[in-house]
Amino acid sequence: MISLILILLTSLFFMGIVVRTKSLASGRKGPGLFQPMKDLFRLWEKGSVYSKTTSFIFRIAPTAYTASVLMAILMVPHGNHPGLISFNGDFVMFAYTLAFGKFLLIISALDTGSSFEGMGASREALYSMLVEPAFFILMGSFALFTGQTSFQGIFSLLHFGSNVSYMLGALATVVFVMMAMVENSRMPYDDPKTHLELTMVHEVMILDNSGFDLGLIQYMTHLKFAMYGALIANLFIGQLPLGLSIPLFFVTQILFAIAVGLIESFRARHRMGHNPQFIFILSSVSLLIFFGILLLTGRFI
Repeated sequence: MISLILILLTSLFFMGIVVRTKSLASGRKGPGLFQPMKDLFRLWEKGSVYSKTTSFIFRIAPTAYTASVLMAILMVPHGNHPGLISFNGDFVMFAYTLAFGKFLLIISALDTGSSFEGMGASREALYSMLVEPAFFILMGSFALFTGQTSFQGIFSLLHFGSNVSYMLGALATVVFVMMAMVENSRMPYDDPKTHLELTMVHEVMILDNSGFDLGLIQYMTHLKFAMYGALIANLFIGQLPLGLSIPLFFVTQILFAIAVGLIESFRARHRMGHNPQFIFILSSVSLLIFFGILLLTGRFI
């Protein structure tokens, strides 16, 4: 419950910090921290318009996508405090719960009958497939290191007590940050502000969504960023008391949001054809973490 509340609170200002960072990096003052949420509230006040060519799949996909993200967040712990859903192997259900919501969003794009949205759905499916091995290698490595197979068990026993383990924690942070950029279709893998259909990924998928449904889909970006920020914070919280872990959580989220803003400000978008190889690099970094853990635990033969 603690993690759920903290993630929901973080989602209110996370994208505001990202936008403000990008504005300052380009020499502008920028909007207020809560302007992205105000824009979402305006969308939530409007009705949704549905094409006659779409079926019930298009209508239920935004709600199902929202439910899948919220369900995944319920599995995220806060240090030694488990999520509302916690069991051995819960990180597997976490990954495939998110995949279920992404799948419905992809087939809803196909349901519109638009070749452009189908093109974006194909790219979204490819990128999600390529980023999945990195997550499982990373979490499997930490499970091997701690002897636990649940989020709560892994993060509560994850202590970095040597120079090598601190390096592994830094590498894991990089993997989670770039994984969040891929999953939320942000720079340098995708540009949410572009209007060129041939280079769009996520944005071209949701061209037919409007009003309340569009607001739900866009708010999931806020929530998923805060969710990945919570996973990053858990790498360092360990068994700290709440009086220390909660401030550390918010500091981590703020630094994460600033990092996202700086990445989007100073990194050019990858060429579309090179995106798969850049995403696959995340699995290579996860393998480095795996071998580092084998070194730490003395499992090399």
